[in-house]
Amino acid sequence: MEYVIEMLNIRKEFPGIVANNNITLQVKPGEIHALLGENGAGKSTLMNVLFGLYQPEKGEIKVRGNIEKITNPNVANELGIGMVHQHFMLVDKFTVTENIILGKEITSKGKIDLKEAEKVVSDISQKYGLSVDPKAKIADISVGMQQRVEILKTLYRGADILIFDEPTAVLTPQEIAELIQIMGKLIKEGKSIILITHKLKEIMEVCDRVTVIRKGEGIGTLNVSETNPDELASLMVGREVTFKTEKTEAMPKEASLEIQSLTVKDSRNIAVVDNLNLTVRKGEIVGIAGVDGNGQTELVEAIAGLRKVEKGSILLNNKEITKLNTRKVTESGIGHIPQDRHKHGLVLDFTIGENMVLQTYYQQPYSKTGLMNKKAIYDQANRLIEEYDVRTPSEYTPARALSGGNQQKAIIGREVDRNPDLLIASQPTRGLDVGAIEFIHRKLIDQRDQGKAVLLVSFEMDEIMNVSDRIAVIFEGEIIAMVDPKETTEQELGLLMAGSTKKKVGDGNV
Repeated sequence: MEYVIEMLNIRKEFPGIVANNNITLQVKPGEIHALLGENGAGKSTLMNVLFGLYQPEKGEIKVRGNIEKITNPNVANELGIGMVHQHFMLVDKFTVTENIILGKEITSKGKIDLKEAEKVVSDISQKYGLSVDPKAKIADISVGMQQRVEILKTLYRGADILIFDEPTAVLTPQEIAELIQIMGKLIKEGKSIILITHKLKEIMEVCDRVTVIRKGEGIGTLNVSETNPDELASLMVGREVTFKTEKTEAMPKEASLEIQSLTVKDSRNIAVVDNLNLTVRKGEIVGIAGVDGNGQTELVEAIAGLRKVEKGSILLNNKEITKLNTRKVTESGIGHIPQDRHKHGLVLDFTIGENMVLQTYYQQPYSKTGLMNKKAIYDQANRLIEEYDVRTPSEYTPARALSGGNQQKAIIGREVDRNPDLLIASQPTRGLDVGAIEFIHRKLIDQRDQGKAVLLVSFEMDEIMNVSDRIAVIFEGEIIAMVDPKETTEQELGLLMAGSTKKKVGDGNV
């Protein structure tokens, strides 16, 4: 048998858009096969067809040589197909074990046998090197750990064909290295992997073959050993792409953001930001580098008014904003690109046009005497959709219908267009293709060059090194080092992020 999966001439349409136009994908047993394409190219749609979430208008699917009609995910599971979604399908209040067994519970005398389930989960996690605490609540574990839970869910259901949708978009460099090892183990166990990714470095490192799709059309399948990142990038976006971020030397002025002795607690009442000091000046980009779970999320939420501050102060342009509510923080001159676009960036059932004015809908010209001006709202949306190349059938399309990357471009357009004094960009290029990443980096640098302050929080080492003018390293809730990207290496930064070398800083401005 030559192929474990064959998707032949698949066509999938949505109102006003052909997402997949006669695409063919053939996956060999025991290979890691990359699916590469721009945001909105139709990659996730194609995999949702394979997983039974969507039904194609045309084409056929063969699994291990047999034609199959995959009408829903349960049929996919029975065929040994599992999918690790880009936005995790987990219940926050449930434990790791409860999430893994959900829908396929282990019972004893009519009751769920959690003890036995925890043992099964523990055995599978040890077998594949996916160490997780079976009793931990999802809400209390890192994003990297949550992804492991998603992988364990598929393995618990007996999947031997695994679809990974942008699996490294939310991971730190260390977690990416671990995931690559895990994928290697899965292949050795005889499994096959389809990897949806924008990251060319990862394709070159782990994949055997790559299928490129562009604007819903199949461009071709290549052996990874016979191609290179430049060729893949131009096949994906249809033009040459610059990988190095071009920028002039920063000309920082006075402080815009000043954080003094800040302490913030998490939902378990533990101080995850601990006596932290940081200064971001006008006309510079300060990158925060750190392993996920070291207080970055809580720090950003505290600055944006989304989380209570226990102690310390946050000043914006010499004005105290520590105790202001979220709207007042926004009005004081802060733009926020949140790390979770679904939870904090968009109202998914609102149109993309309505989402473009979420921060300003109550102001003129979008609203007058309490009445919304729909024309002004959708005129603004159209302008941003065009400027930020948001691929959407129309400005009236619900936000949830857009691809993750296009949702992200909409949020970035909305926040940057408000021209804030301080722009907080938290994982701004998560799930974006190389062309879009290039565009977003340019926008961040433009903000800096206009004399604005930019705080960049990213797990992408390349992004932190390329875009930042200074790098603040966060470890266990403290800024432990401030380094110049021109005078450091990824290796040194990685060691600092792991807390192995503490270059203690006083005011975060060294």
